[in-house]
Amino acid sequence: MSEELYRAAWERCAHSPEEFWLEQAKLVDWIRPPQRALDEAGAPIYRWFPDATLNTCANAVDRHVAAGHGDRPAIIYDSPVSSTQCSWTYRELLGEVKAAAGMLSGLGVSRGDRVVIYMPMVPEAVVAMLACARLGAVHSVVFGGFAPAELATRIDDARPRVVVAASCGIEPKGVVEYKPLLDAALALTTHQPDAVVLKQRAQCPVELTNPREHDWDNLLTRAVPCEQPVEVKATDPLYILYTSGTTGKPKGVVRDNGGHAVALTWALGAVFDVNGGDVLFTASDVGWVVGHSFIVYAPLLRGATTVLFEGKPVGTPDASTFWRVAADHRVKAIFTAPTAIRAIKREDPLGHLIDRHDLSSLKTLFLAGERLDPDTYAWAGERLGVPVVDNWWQTETGWPVAANLRGLAPMPLKAGSPSVPVPGYEVHVLDAEGARLPPGNEGAICLKLPLPPGTLQTLWQADNRYVSAYLTQYEGYYLTGDGGYLDDDGYLYVMGRTDDVINVAGHRLSTGAMEAVLAAHPAIAECAVIGVRDELKGQVPRGLVVLKAGTEITLEQLSRELVARVREEIGAVAVFKDVRVVDALPKTRSGKILRKTMRQLADGDTPDIPPTIEDPLVLRSIAPQLQQ
Repeated sequence: MSEELYRAAWERCAHSPEEFWLEQAKLVDWIRPPQRALDEAGAPIYRWFPDATLNTCANAVDRHVAAGHGDRPAIIYDSPVSSTQCSWTYRELLGEVKAAAGMLSGLGVSRGDRVVIYMPMVPEAVVAMLACARLGAVHSVVFGGFAPAELATRIDDARPRVVVAASCGIEPKGVVEYKPLLDAALALTTHQPDAVVLKQRAQCPVELTNPREHDWDNLLTRAVPCEQPVEVKATDPLYILYTSGTTGKPKGVVRDNGGHAVALTWALGAVFDVNGGDVLFTASDVGWVVGHSFIVYAPLLRGATTVLFEGKPVGTPDASTFWRVAADHRVKAIFTAPTAIRAIKREDPLGHLIDRHDLSSLKTLFLAGERLDPDTYAWAGERLGVPVVDNWWQTETGWPVAANLRGLAPMPLKAGSPSVPVPGYEVHVLDAEGARLPPGNEGAICLKLPLPPGTLQTLWQADNRYVSAYLTQYEGYYLTGDGGYLDDDGYLYVMGRTDDVINVAGHRLSTGAMEAVLAAHPAIAECAVIGVRDELKGQVPRGLVVLKAGTEITLEQLSRELVARVREEIGAVAVFKDVRVVDALPKTRSGKILRKTMRQLADGDTPDIPPTIEDPLVLRSIAPQLQQ
């Protein structure tokens, strides 16, 4: 029966998308309701609900208060690293957001302006995002683990009127000061914001000396609240979120207001079975797409309660943290990355810590961000006694492409598969010539155009780059950059990246950016960075370097210097620790480095050696170092 319900929903969406999505649009409160769903005039760049207007913040907060749910918890803040627990009702959140929007407006922020948010997992980060949405401004959240160079690149691309930051982040190993990182980034940028607003944290208060710097709390108390949300077009941008590109230049994924609100409100119920009043604990960061979609927007749009967690799966204080959070707050669903569960499993292999907590409220564990290996899938399912549901999507799509629709039509789960394409997505596996491959044959995973609402509209100020990066290799398709296959039942299996972006603990990072850092070292003649399979993090970067002739430096010193450089330029999030010196790098006759072949060797797989390889002996000579 569930399979029939799923097929009926998918077929209806595929064959009558206008009817399907206009029906889902009724989940959203519009200022001017849509009469049309899809605008194809600009194909291959599509627009959803082109004739409609709304305000995302009003849908996420105001309407729940107006509907009589003002006393329902909106955000539960649980921060073991700062020993803090508190909750904000929808009414309290609305008051904070009105004040923050008034604060930003007082600094000159208005509809269409950009605001960069560089904050840890604190409630003010969510408030800042919603305040931007209230004004019709465009926020761009930058993960707090990024180093100055990465932050500077994003500031120069987004050109924000204001930067909102915090004085520090808190990690289990200590305080991470954000102000020096921000100052260093602004020293690198061509663009300079009009103002910097800093949330002072008790663990690391800082002195504000520049006239453009303002204290968050001081400004907030003097702000004139923004009572009326700004009306924006459904096609206007809500946010920019940067994702790594293979060139090292980040790509600013643009998310619209209308399609985003419709897709996330529908998906949270249909895929995650989370509805008004339910509690969702998404253990991610607001700097990543999972945080945008399923910590902030989807739960609030749906009228649910979202847990904002500042901590780690282990070490805050131990491997029972997730289970304690779920028990304390009566969580219905947990959503995290397989890396987190692997870390917990490593510390508590028998799952004894699970038994200490009342998890009777927990119905489902959702996992995404990287490949879910069968061992982790089985361990979590057996120990927790609830369905472990994989789902697959990308920063660009904003919500699941393939999933098991737990709220609409639960289907049998298969280890290693995120299940089936979600209504709105037509998933095909193509060969090199663009022909559709039969079940069981691995190829490039592609999505037939148009993509559904809520997916990327384009790249920020780079329509041509959007088309060339995603839409040109296979006409009529969006190229995901992942490889895999469909089985006879239509279940998707995602096997890994086909480009030079690696996935470290659910974080997509550019190998090109890391290679640029290594290549700048005076001892390095040539280098390559590959992602190597890792039991805990999914993949970790390994640097292969060729030294300049006559260079005298020990491997220990070289490794120390390169690791420090990557940490400074990219950030600790890269987890770059492994450097190998080789005599040469394997290449094709045209000079392309065989990264995929080296990665296969490092992972212990049978390598694909192209017939265009320049010198097979080079690959043979470095194989022992790759396989160590």
